[in-house]
Amino acid sequence: MSISAPDSEESTGNSGTPILGLDDHEEQLVREVLAYLESRHCEDIEAARTRISCLRDLGQVISRYPSIRESQMVRGEMRDEEKLIETIRAFAHPSRLLHSPTRIVAIRSYMVAKSHAFTMLAILVQDKLEFYVPVRRIIFSIICTLMIEEVYFSCLNDSSFSEKIRFSLADDLVTLWDSGVDPRAIEHLPALEALWAARDAAPPSFGTMDGASELVRISGDLGDDWHKFLVNNIAGDETLQALEEFLFGLSYEEILEVRSRLIRFGISAVNNDEVRSYLGSNPAYTIVNDADPRSIYDFYVDRRDAAQLRKRINAPGPKRTLEEIYLKHRLAKDE
Repeated sequence: MSISAPDSEESTGNSGTPILGLDDHEEQLVREVLAYLESRHCEDIEAARTRISCLRDLGQVISRYPSIRESQMVRGEMRDEEKLIETIRAFAHPSRLLHSPTRIVAIRSYMVAKSHAFTMLAILVQDKLEFYVPVRRIIFSIICTLMIEEVYFSCLNDSSFSEKIRFSLADDLVTLWDSGVDPRAIEHLPALEALWAARDAAPPSFGTMDGASELVRISGDLGDDWHKFLVNNIAGDETLQALEEFLFGLSYEEILEVRSRLIRFGISAVNNDEVRSYLGSNPAYTIVNDADPRSIYDFYVDRRDAAQLRKRINAPGPKRTLEEIYLKHRLAKDE
């Protein structure tokens, strides 16, 4: 996952939990990148070294907080793992921030700090693919960690999942917050990577805006699991709507507006420039920028927030993102 603990068994904090830090692969990559930058007499190398050093220090400090799995007696009330799992779903709401264990908030801060550190490295080695590709992969894994954490929260409130699987997912969340590693989530990272790689390989041509050609193009690059997902879910309006948002980079409302315009003026097809002229200069969703992988998360958050708003006000359109629907399909197989 994007947050890793060193492999050494001696690397533990005060409570016996692993010290947060870069894993062996990441440490080796950082050393090679810094050596490359030094050989190029890069003027930003000291800033990069400082950023990585601060990240290591932050991991050391967070590791001093007690393990979330440790039972704690506070004002006569026993706070143990079982009680924590019962209340985990409350931590997802922003208003519950001050009720969240410090280690949870701190680890999320570590994820942000790690994304900043590796984004800086990505900028400095963007002309060196042998470094840029693995650095970008690490940034993407951080993005997936944040997505998967939110999907876990959603599953805890989804009655279609059994108590057994919900308890297991809650335990996975505790593991992630406590040690920085979630073995189950690692299983889903390749699927999300493949989904985004297929999207990048088949940029939208818009055309008739029916989504069919985009679906065919993206599905050709994905495996059996994706095809099973489509067979089980594509009949539902929400999945198709969420998929179109993902592929076109437009909101459900914008897609309806463009389609309405095509019908009203008898236009058979439309290109990217025309779509943007129809919708004005302020798109509803962040435009994904290949040069900044963090825009992938921005795009996800925009769609997530719009979906949650539709759910609250009972408006038409997808109430979940494609990533949530797809990950829930994969998690359901664990039942």
